[in-house]
Amino acid sequence: MTKILTVVGARPQFIKAAVVSRLLRNDAYRSRFEEILVHTGQHYDDNMSEVFFREMEIPEPDVNLNIGSGSHGAMTGAMLVRIEELILGRKPDLLLVYGDTNSTLAGALAASKLQVPVAHVEAGLRSFMMGMPEEQNRIVADRLSTWLFCPTQAAIGNLEREGIPNRNPAKPNADAKAVAMVGDVMLDASLYYRTRAAGRAEQFLKKLPTRFYLLTIHRAENTDDPRRLTSIVEALNDRNDSEAVFPVHPRTRKTLERLGLAFGSHVRLIEPVGYFDMLALEEACEFVVTDSGGVQKEAYFFRKPCMTLRDSTEWVELVETGWNRLVGADKGAISRAFDSMEAPKLDGALYGEGHAGEAICDRLLADM
Repeated sequence: MTKILTVVGARPQFIKAAVVSRLLRNDAYRSRFEEILVHTGQHYDDNMSEVFFREMEIPEPDVNLNIGSGSHGAMTGAMLVRIEELILGRKPDLLLVYGDTNSTLAGALAASKLQVPVAHVEAGLRSFMMGMPEEQNRIVADRLSTWLFCPTQAAIGNLEREGIPNRNPAKPNADAKAVAMVGDVMLDASLYYRTRAAGRAEQFLKKLPTRFYLLTIHRAENTDDPRRLTSIVEALNDRNDSEAVFPVHPRTRKTLERLGLAFGSHVRLIEPVGYFDMLALEEACEFVVTDSGGVQKEAYFFRKPCMTLRDSTEWVELVETGWNRLVGADKGAISRAFDSMEAPKLDGALYGEGHAGEAICDRLLADM
């Protein structure tokens, strides 16, 4: 039996891990895999309760390191120490990480130093902005990993340009890596959970405008730059011909208050929402305005046009196909985008067919 140590640290990673973790425990795979699910505690979320895990059918973590927030160095260093102890004590056959958080980096580093092979889900993504901690984390994780599970062809192309060829050796290792196009586990999650969210969506949506766009702002490049955040708020306030629903991230709310910034009455500020309610908002809205990487994709999953308040994105195929428009924090670009938020006529399956989890499990099964 193959023992997998899965390291996650933020709520979006639990949603991604739920896809694979649920499969590892079903009849098709559980006789071949044993998973130890580790939560570093990088992001503490009150919604991480028994109800959250039960409703989403997510296995509760076997280990919670309770690291908490802090500076990048302190947080990553503490995770390295604790994950190394776990690897030495539990002796996994491989370590599985997702995405681009400090938990991803710490897990990959700890395993690599101890000669435990690493599998990286969402490999090959690049924003081409090395100032972003996420970009640094994902690049290092890719270099250390044995299995690179890519969500898109663009991700495979990024790896090839960095000297990691698209190949599948019979016995992969950290030097002869296995690169696999599997699709996006977030599509798997969206398809699986949206039917479960439907039953509770009606009451939630009754309190909101009939027609609205969905707004999210939380990335540091916007919230930590007063000029960018002010420009975004002013641009959105100028477009009072469109109503918005804005689940406000706590850090964003504090920054808005500190800077004395306020939205007009056409922007409905609500408390942060859970995953099911977010799916309901994405399905009900007319279009999306966001700086979130995940929400860009989820907008596409529901075939909603998206305006992204960033200067670059790792999801380049959305821009290339017209589903996403990069506007940064430029007031003029934001205003002009409002006049052309329509779905493109051409469509396709940019992120697979919703079977990324099975592809990951099958590949690990074949190689271990």
